[in-house]
Amino acid sequence: MSDNGKDPVREGTHTFVVYVEDKPGVLNRVASLFRRRAFNIDSLTVGPTHQPGISRMTITMQADEIVARRVEANLYKLVNVLRVENVTHIPSVTRDLALIKVKADSSDRAQVLQMCEVFRARAVDVAPEALIVEITGTEEKIESLCEVLRPFGILEMVRTGLVAMARGADVPSANPEFVSAEVPDKPAS
Repeated sequence: MSDNGKDPVREGTHTFVVYVEDKPGVLNRVASLFRRRAFNIDSLTVGPTHQPGISRMTITMQADEIVARRVEANLYKLVNVLRVENVTHIPSVTRDLALIKVKADSSDRAQVLQMCEVFRARAVDVAPEALIVEITGTEEKIESLCEVLRPFGILEMVRTGLVAMARGADVPSANPEFVSAEVPDKPAS
């Protein structure tokens, strides 16, 4: 679920948050697992976490519940995987970032900027014949902005892919290596 309480992704899409050791070859092993089983990855984002030596992957894919459980179990079998969470059915915040280059000369620029304002997008570069717009939000929000910008001419677009975080104060743990890397408890007052 997204922060507005609605499922932001297509029916049958599963979102996995995977914590891994930050070591060479980990991404290749994860991608190979999907390749070997002929599963398509819709979106894959990887980045560092607040814990040194641990990276976080967010992977989205089309799958039914049985295949999703199988993928989760197979991810756990990989050597450098510390934790896997399927956040598809739990309250979570999801975001995607897009940069969109739109054709906008001086006669269209004000109208394009006005539409961007409605979507809380912002211009990050302005050239005589085009501008680059940055938008962060759900996949639906980005798709909606693309629809209203399409008549002006989208010249180029790049998206980061989905990132997701479960709501609440709970933090993932399940593995001794992962638990030992967590932030220590607050000292008693």
